[in-house]
Amino acid sequence: MEKQAILDAFNWRFACKQFDADKIISREDFEFILEAARLSPSSFGFEPWQFIIVQDQKLRTLLKESAWGASQKLDTASHFLLCLTHKAPLTQWSAPRIKKFMKEVQKYPDDIIEMRSKLYEEFQKSHFHLDTDRALFDWASKQCYIALGNMLTAAALIGIDSCPIEGFKKNETEALLQEHFAVDTQLYGLSYMIAFGYRIQNPKAKTRREAAEVFIWK
Repeated sequence: MEKQAILDAFNWRFACKQFDADKIISREDFEFILEAARLSPSSFGFEPWQFIIVQDQKLRTLLKESAWGASQKLDTASHFLLCLTHKAPLTQWSAPRIKKFMKEVQKYPDDIIEMRSKLYEEFQKSHFHLDTDRALFDWASKQCYIALGNMLTAAALIGIDSCPIEGFKKNETEALLQEHFAVDTQLYGLSYMIAFGYRIQNPKAKTRREAAEVFIWK
């Protein structure tokens, strides 16, 4: 793909507030977007994310109760995604999941697992001071935003609109997820939502600061 085509996709993309409810993203195209998330990088490669795609209209209606920034999008988006971030019981250096992940997913031998486990412990305790549940969640959530950016870009590259959403009451929404989505909120917290679909009108011209104001060369 030519460089200009990629920049054109960035210029074309905007936070779409309302979608054409009659246009549905094909399964192939949406799986392409999901694959961009799955292949995203994460710290130590531990993938601290889980995604729920909410297509059931009754569940979407329930989300509207606490997701004030998603109301119109829940009604019109072709696909609607929730990003669940792993909490401390899944991300802390001592969590059983970590060694299991290194063995079963990353396929490391035992000696490498032990070496990386010690490094991961030191990283959390000394380097980033990830010594509270909130600090661990915020650290993991930052990684989930890498997947968010990749999904938005992948969608734009194939002409699909999107809107990232943080406009929700966290406690109330997570209570709904626990009650109606079978989410264990001791293990997972909601970081963001994304709506995908096709725009019904073109946005105003994109505005950004000039490059000279953004980038500093030394």
